[in-house]
Amino acid sequence: MSFAEAVKACFSKYVAFSGRAARPEYWWFLLFVVVGSVLLSVIDRVLFGVNPETLEQSRMLTGIFQLATVLPLFAAGWRRMHDVGYPGWYLLLPMLVSISTMVFLLSGVMAFSVMEGHVQDPEALRGPAAALGLTGLMIAGTIQFALSILMIWWLTRASQPEANQYGDPA
Repeated sequence: MSFAEAVKACFSKYVAFSGRAARPEYWWFLLFVVVGSVLLSVIDRVLFGVNPETLEQSRMLTGIFQLATVLPLFAAGWRRMHDVGYPGWYLLLPMLVSISTMVFLLSGVMAFSVMEGHVQDPEALRGPAAALGLTGLMIAGTIQFALSILMIWWLTRASQPEANQYGDPA
């Protein structure tokens, strides 16, 4: 499958989460999204400039492009997971770790805030709170890194040559 064929296939299956996507289809489309984002970022900078107060550049074209390609890229990844024999929802695992980390950290902040109101010396809680928060972030970061490596490994594996529960080979 060529670069153009992969881009056309992913846009024609814009939100198709069933079936299978061969390795070239997914990776060529991912390359299209990355290169398109970089090029549009440069165009954004040339057309709209940089805010001199905040040193931030406008990302209007890049944002529109990324919104237009997030669903087909996600669908292609989902179908790619099917192609190697795994459920597509495994693609959500890194996001679930991120959301869980935020929930646990915010819960910890709320718990320590409540505890500060009920102790004689609230400063004494800052050390343990920081230690628990840092430990949680280190554990979540390690899990996130391991899951990212696992996702890359799954997404780069060769297709299953035979039909599987998700359909015939792409």
